[in-house]
Amino acid sequence: MSRPLSTPAANPASAFYAGGLARSVAWTLRLAQGVAPVLAARLALRLFFTPLPLKLAARRRAVPAPWRVEHWPFEHGAMAVYRREAESPGAPERPTVLLVHGWAGDAMQMRSLADSLHGAGLNPVLLDFPGHGRSGAWRATLPQFVRALWAASARLGPLQAVVAHSLGAVAAAHAVANGLPVQRLALLAPSPPPAQFLSWFARSLGLGEAVPAHMHSAIERVEGVPLTRFEPAWLGPRLALPTLIVHDEGDRVSPLAVGQRLAEAIPGARFITTQGLGHRRVLADEAVARAVLAHLRPNGSVM
Repeated sequence: MSRPLSTPAANPASAFYAGGLARSVAWTLRLAQGVAPVLAARLALRLFFTPLPLKLAARRRAVPAPWRVEHWPFEHGAMAVYRREAESPGAPERPTVLLVHGWAGDAMQMRSLADSLHGAGLNPVLLDFPGHGRSGAWRATLPQFVRALWAASARLGPLQAVVAHSLGAVAAAHAVANGLPVQRLALLAPSPPPAQFLSWFARSLGLGEAVPAHMHSAIERVEGVPLTRFEPAWLGPRLALPTLIVHDEGDRVSPLAVGQRLAEAIPGARFITTQGLGHRRVLADEAVARAVLAHLRPNGSVM
């Protein structure tokens, strides 16, 4: 059964575009949309593809030991990758798990969960998507997130799992649906598909329907990927691997119905709900970490 994702009075996109910069751009867009909707769409895309707030603090923050940061070439810049200090010689090889954040997040949000996975015998690797954290550029797109996952996988070799949050979860699902080699998938508070968020974005800025329609067309033209391929109906049948979805009942950024729809579309997916954690506290919750670890253990074995 289809579930409503939000009401106009509770627009999840409003949380991202409440700052002074976004309000100023919104005022310009509202003036432009009536006389130059294509230009308004171009301006809106620049805002839409800019993670807010800007990650200045994340780029200055020290990397806590025993983590170390590396910069790998990617497209027109570099992406930041975080790994723990090398194991002592002769230590058994650990299965690699790639952990990725969501829109306007950064890799260090995944550190608590990554530490738990390392303590259980896994090799966690954290990634800052382009335009986020210590990675290069100031803007990013969802298809670029997907390409970054492929690039990281090519460098890291076979992945035991990908653990992904919010928009990173949508990117991970799309990458795996298109053949990214991975054994298991854990999606934490997956965000709504881009077509839905475009509508919320326009509504949060007081724009009419013409602007998001132009944005939708421009994204597909430039990126070469139909946005329908990020929808649960397209992704679900193509995710033929053990998949865990965790979603909080009170998530204000991505409503619970988003996770429910995705879980229903994926054959055999396990769906867990939490309470009182919202959109981001799921990343540091011990019970969530235990659930993720149990899902990543092959055949339930203890590592």
